[in-house]
Amino acid sequence: MGKEFQGKLEQMDANRWRIPAGSVPGMRVDGVIYASEPLIAEVLSGGAVAQVANVATLPGIVGASLAMPDIHWGYGFPIGGVAAFDMAEGVVSPGGVGYDINCGVRLLRTDIPASDARRRLRDLVNQLFRDVPVGVGVGGSFVFDGDRMRRLLADGARFLLDEGLATEDDLAATESGGRLDGADPDAVSETALRRGADQCGTLGSGNHFVEAQEVEEIYDASAAAAMGLEAGKLAVMIHTGSRGLGHQVCEDAIRMLRGAVAQYGIELPDAQLVCAPVESPQGRQYLGAMRAAANYAWANRQLLATQIRRTLARFFAGDGDALGIRQVYDVAHNIAKIETHEVAGRARRLCVHRKGATRAFPPGHAELPAACCAVGQPVLIPGDMGSASYVLAAADRAMRETFGSTCHGAGRVLSRHAAIQAARGRSIEKELAAQGIVARARSREGLAEEQPAAYKDIDAVVECVVSAGLCRKVARLRPLGVIKG
Repeated sequence: MGKEFQGKLEQMDANRWRIPAGSVPGMRVDGVIYASEPLIAEVLSGGAVAQVANVATLPGIVGASLAMPDIHWGYGFPIGGVAAFDMAEGVVSPGGVGYDINCGVRLLRTDIPASDARRRLRDLVNQLFRDVPVGVGVGGSFVFDGDRMRRLLADGARFLLDEGLATEDDLAATESGGRLDGADPDAVSETALRRGADQCGTLGSGNHFVEAQEVEEIYDASAAAAMGLEAGKLAVMIHTGSRGLGHQVCEDAIRMLRGAVAQYGIELPDAQLVCAPVESPQGRQYLGAMRAAANYAWANRQLLATQIRRTLARFFAGDGDALGIRQVYDVAHNIAKIETHEVAGRARRLCVHRKGATRAFPPGHAELPAACCAVGQPVLIPGDMGSASYVLAAADRAMRETFGSTCHGAGRVLSRHAAIQAARGRSIEKELAAQGIVARARSREGLAEEQPAAYKDIDAVVECVVSAGLCRKVARLRPLGVIKG
């Protein structure tokens, strides 16, 4: 998991720590880590802090190499990392996006009382487990190949509008409208296309989930009303990404960019930071393929949401409109996007990498849907399956300090192997049931890997970004039932 950090770390305030530029050879900018004092010991225990410093050495990085309080070790960049690069002098790196391109979260709200769901909870979870394809390599009922796959990669969730599988309201409540411009289906390999042919509309495995939740507490009544959240109601959260297609796009790009590093004379402190200039042929090729995979992921979550709407309508003997099933928002947390940000008093176009970090655009931003424009972007933060998830609203300070970014979840403290070891002799399913939470998974190992103890305290992570002024708390969601691969 990488070496522990041996460089200099200074406390800036109650929620920020600085790695000064120069404290590690080659750093071009500071590293800044958002973490409260209760969280910093966990942050320092792995190799992620050294990765923050490594990212600060990359050409054309702007501002600082940033990390959110859910930071933990990842491939090249830390998970929980944010880095913005100048378009002319900077680079784009697959390690700054991750293997699961556009892994993200979608939240559905309903008018269904959570008490109604709780009375039939095991039946509801079992029905979701039957209806939602889950597990490693599992395919679904939708197959996209040839021209339909090219259109899906080019248009993302918007392609599903013509298929009757999405609505304009869904797209309006999705980051970037569920479609990134500049996607290049021709940059996606045949291997990736084959892997993705039958996986759009499937959940996958690992930390991906569908979770039935109760809106337990409202903190900001006006923001909650704008987002359609009401205490005591049932909500459903979906967490998944671009499946095997996105993983293959990342694999292909890493192989391709190894040659680019030598071609452009880029010196790297870690070979996992392979990259290319943003505007180079290799950089454009990766961005085109990455955008296509991101579009695939938005279509994937759209199909899952459509299936879940149908399941809820049948289960509760109603229809989606009568039951008030509507999308709150869908947001990515593994992506690189070209955005305009103010740096040193002037607007600059930057390539912003968010890996295990959520976009957080403040009130009034032009990219926000009309319903939420006055309160700020909904920020969806899943916790572990035994505690809670949060809905936050982005604040102005995020744009000034973090290129409009915040945390994405609780963040792991145990590796998957360590979590499985820690679960020996225990039944995670029974432990959750004792808390009133029904869990279904393809395997005992799947639940063991994702047990609550494998993650940081979600309340502490959220409190850190709120105290730092990046977001405001809107609502707390309590898990009722969860399905996993």
